[in-house]
Amino acid sequence: MRRLLTAMTLAMALCAPVHAETAGQPQGAITVEDSAQQDAAIAVRIRDIMSELDGYGNVTVTVTSGIVTLRGTTLDSAASDQLNELVGRVQGVVAIKNEVTETTDVVERLNPAYERFKTRLLQAVAMLPLLGVALLAFVLVMLAGVLLARAKYPWDRIAPNAFIADIYRQIVRLFFVVAGIVIALDILNATALLGTILGAAGIVGLAIGFAVRDTVENFIASIMLSFRQPFRPNDTVEIEGDVGKVVSLTSRATILLSFDGNQIRIPNSTVFKSRIINYTRNTERRFSFDVGVAPVTDLAAAKALALETVNKLPFVLATPAPAIWIETIGDSTIGIRVTGWIDQHETGFALARGEAIRHVLLAFEAAGIEMPEPTFRVVSPSSKSDSPAKPPVVIREVETEDVQSTQNEALERIVDQERAERADKDLLTREGEEE
Repeated sequence: MRRLLTAMTLAMALCAPVHAETAGQPQGAITVEDSAQQDAAIAVRIRDIMSELDGYGNVTVTVTSGIVTLRGTTLDSAASDQLNELVGRVQGVVAIKNEVTETTDVVERLNPAYERFKTRLLQAVAMLPLLGVALLAFVLVMLAGVLLARAKYPWDRIAPNAFIADIYRQIVRLFFVVAGIVIALDILNATALLGTILGAAGIVGLAIGFAVRDTVENFIASIMLSFRQPFRPNDTVEIEGDVGKVVSLTSRATILLSFDGNQIRIPNSTVFKSRIINYTRNTERRFSFDVGVAPVTDLAAAKALALETVNKLPFVLATPAPAIWIETIGDSTIGIRVTGWIDQHETGFALARGEAIRHVLLAFEAAGIEMPEPTFRVVSPSSKSDSPAKPPVVIREVETEDVQSTQNEALERIVDQERAERADKDLLTREGEEE
């Protein structure tokens, strides 16, 4: 068994070099017929084959007893290696000695590139008339798209505002540009390039989208807000805790004017995702305030007095009616909640609320109802029965001050002035469809 293994190992070792030497060489039996005429025929056949191929002009062939010797240079090593396959297919070749090397001559290496450039230049010159026709077709298609996009109808009719109409026009222009490119490439029989161009444009667009993600998000939010119109110019709104009058809605931000006269810019992406309180959408608006009275106060009489006082105010609406109720109870004070409704388009909200507070306080003072400070008092049954009787309630006439919304009118004039300066960038319209 040991001898058998040793013999097999020796046989494998002897066969390995033989296999390496025969790689790339002709296979099959070697004939005994050999002549100079046959060697010359093999050499001629190999030279004819190489003359029909590029890159073998500097290669020489000699054949002796069927052994082919190749000498010379080629432009690259791949061409040299290909010779073994070509020569090995010629009948009568016994072995191949490939001594071809890769050339380092600068002129020889540049000549093929020059020939390729010359050929392509001649092809480009020949294609000039067809290229002109393709360019003319592209210009005509693109010009048709530009003229269609500039037309006011139907874009201004189908769009809710000028901003959306401009987006429609941009889409039309882009569509006609792409159509022009497709037609031009089809004329040049190069439509395969369109997939490459669109793929590259998609990759570039994706990269730009990631780089300007916030800007794109604000732009999309502005489109949605211009469709929904959750507020109008001069509306009083609250967004993310900021309260002010709406100046304009641009493609990036919503601009408010606070009641202190400050300009507030809120990104549209924030506005779109936030809770928006629109105080101006409804004509009626309710004001409310709390009044504290002593625990010993006749609460029913105090509520009736407050309700009567609020009802007498000329700016308080009868419908919805004012409402009074007990809101809180403390150690020394009971809180009464007083509410009333006003027409906020005619009456200033803050002024109306302040005037209502003043009238209720004066009415309580006239009736002997006071807002007590925290005190502690010990009351016995005898002292409670001997307490003096309360004086009768006497309500005196109190003049009501003017509560017209002059402050709002001044702010609205400022907003109108700023809107006039931003007319071309504003996405809000008073005639747009409300959400």
